[in-house]
Amino acid sequence: MRTLLVPLAALAVVVSTGSTTEARPTTEVRSTTVARPTTDARATAPARHVSYRSWDTDDQLRAGTLRGTTVTSGTVRLAPGADRGTWTSPWVTPRFAATELIPSWDAMTPGASRLVVEVRGRTSAGPTSWDTAATWAYGDRWLRRASGSSQPDDGGRMSYDTWLTNASAGVSGWQLRVTLRRPAGSTAAPSVDTVGAVASRLPQVSDVTTSTPRPAPNKALGTVLPVPRFSQMTHEGDYPQYDGGGEAWCSPTSTTMVLGYYDALPSPSAYSWVADGHPDPQVDHAARMVYDATLQGTGNWAFNTAYAARRAGRAHVTRLRDLRGAEAWIAKGVPLVVSVSFGRGQLTGAPISSTAGHLLVIVGFTRSGDVVVNDPAAATRKGVRRTYDRGQFEDAWLKRYPSGGSMKGSGGVAYVIRR
Repeated sequence: MRTLLVPLAALAVVVSTGSTTEARPTTEVRSTTVARPTTDARATAPARHVSYRSWDTDDQLRAGTLRGTTVTSGTVRLAPGADRGTWTSPWVTPRFAATELIPSWDAMTPGASRLVVEVRGRTSAGPTSWDTAATWAYGDRWLRRASGSSQPDDGGRMSYDTWLTNASAGVSGWQLRVTLRRPAGSTAAPSVDTVGAVASRLPQVSDVTTSTPRPAPNKALGTVLPVPRFSQMTHEGDYPQYDGGGEAWCSPTSTTMVLGYYDALPSPSAYSWVADGHPDPQVDHAARMVYDATLQGTGNWAFNTAYAARRAGRAHVTRLRDLRGAEAWIAKGVPLVVSVSFGRGQLTGAPISSTAGHLLVIVGFTRSGDVVVNDPAAATRKGVRRTYDRGQFEDAWLKRYPSGGSMKGSGGVAYVIRR
């Protein structure tokens, strides 16, 4: 599990117009005003601004600035003879002042190579300084994979996987920079296939809805994807050097379930280090592969999607506006790993009574619109499949509110892992 604690200085100012849904990962999503039924309790709720942008193809990647790098076959690589090189994205200007940015990437780091991901924003005073979001490698033989530290400076700071603006006014634009590195004289060839980020400006809400109308008929209703079931609790006490053991492995367990759906689990040789007798050793392996030394946990959102992208084909972190956005992905056959938080009695039927941050998999919907999930917090595989009330679940997923000097709730975070 991951507790979401964000300093109050990072709170977004509530805005009154605009709402977005997510399109395909290579397309920026613009803020639009969406009319809602008057019976919907969210009709008067503050707007949720979300915009995802990524670079994937040759033309998209070549739109960035290349220094010591080249682009071939939709991939950024080090230029011949270079041991260090950078790719810097063009400036992205969403139609709102963003207060948060979550980068994610698909990369390979053979041998002792690695990559560094940095972010910055633009205010009326000009560009902020660069902040390190991650120093990352696919494996952990040569590098302690780590997210950025707090790095307080002129414009923003990192909270593990999320860049937060220092001012409530937000930023008018943002930019990413990726640095590829390898030891001098090494022939290792690090590369980046896709890089992107979701920018957002979310309202402060502890109760998203009190009366959620049932959705109109759509392809997702009555669809339940055949995602295999794994329980994090069967790993209780396993390998405590990775976030204290399996009871905290909701994120890698959820990621593993989705990889199993795509028949993209690692081969036995990858997890041969796991002791005999451990159930589902693929989960132990995933926990090691997504461990964040700064967070000291396995819940770094981008580290999970970076691991999944190498196995399934594509993966990124985003935020969705509501469950209608999730329905669109289920209709395409794509399960979603999402982050929820709830108090006692706020999610009927959950295997845990409350949580400040928990990852699970949306696998489908009932015909009436309730949410069918694989919840890894169940004590056994058998209990992983659950159905949650639509309104309760949407509230647990979307809310974001101040508490005890911090922000709680993920604000609709989702891992989109797909072929």
